[in-house]
Amino acid sequence: MKLATRQSSITMNTTGIHHVTAIADDPNENVRFYTDVLGLRLVKRTVNFDDPHTYHLYYGDETGSPGTALTFFPFGEGRPGRPGRGQAVATSFAVPEGSLDYWRERFADHDVTVGEVEDRFGAEVLPFEDDDGQPLELIEGKTDIEPWVGGPVPEAAAIRGFFGVTLQSKAPDATGRVLELLGFERGDEADDRVRYVAHGDRATVVDLLKREPPRGRPGTGTVHHVAFRAPDTETQMEWREKLTAAGQYVTQQKDRQYFESIYFREPGGVLFEIATDGPGFTADESVESLGSELKLPPWLADDREEIAAHLPPLDAVAGEVSN
Repeated sequence: MKLATRQSSITMNTTGIHHVTAIADDPNENVRFYTDVLGLRLVKRTVNFDDPHTYHLYYGDETGSPGTALTFFPFGEGRPGRPGRGQAVATSFAVPEGSLDYWRERFADHDVTVGEVEDRFGAEVLPFEDDDGQPLELIEGKTDIEPWVGGPVPEAAAIRGFFGVTLQSKAPDATGRVLELLGFERGDEADDRVRYVAHGDRATVVDLLKREPPRGRPGTGTVHHVAFRAPDTETQMEWREKLTAAGQYVTQQKDRQYFESIYFREPGGVLFEIATDGPGFTADESVESLGSELKLPPWLADDREEIAAHLPPLDAVAGEVSN
């Protein structure tokens, strides 16, 4: 799908990435990896609102603030996916300068699959994978995010939210135009990679790859969608109108309990979401108790007993977590 050229001057002015949602297999192994190995906080345990017999797990900083939340649908015994064209193929976290030696040692202690450190636009990048083969990266860089200090990783090395994501588009030029419509500016280029940067203080980078096959296959170990930030619902709906006018099919607004969402699949095949910054994960839990029990939206509350019975016990953090 081509973007309407008459809309090329519209600037969306997102401040960056809101969250990234991926697909996992076993929920307990997912919790173990992202809390015990990466040191992120499990800030919310709820269900996939479209498939309430599946968890939706959220990890991030102390409150899961926008720009820190990596979320998962752990379907269990799902078919392994294949990152490739039409998908986000790497999610990058920001870590302090000089901390990659610590992380290499930590990953070795936890038998994490790790690649070689590379230089990318002047920053050191350490690629690695989670237990499902999800492509991840640590990149040395600065953000305005304070790390979660209640986990096992010392503050001097702890993850400070997202650095950005890498997209492998089936139509890179068209995807680039969508990113510019969202307010990203085209920046550095090297080989088959083009960098787009939003005007914000965190999670501002989208790298766009210009590569041929393999084509991506959805499944465990792949990203489901990338969400960008909107300050409020009014702005979100204005953006929906502008994206629609630019030739994108955009869904109606959906209530995700902790933010409002709209979705569209950009011309290169990647599913994008625009999510509001609020109300946030403290809408139904205190900061101290985030992630401590299963939370359901009001329209599923009457089905709690039946839903909980179909979910596997989640006991991978500090003892069993209550349903």
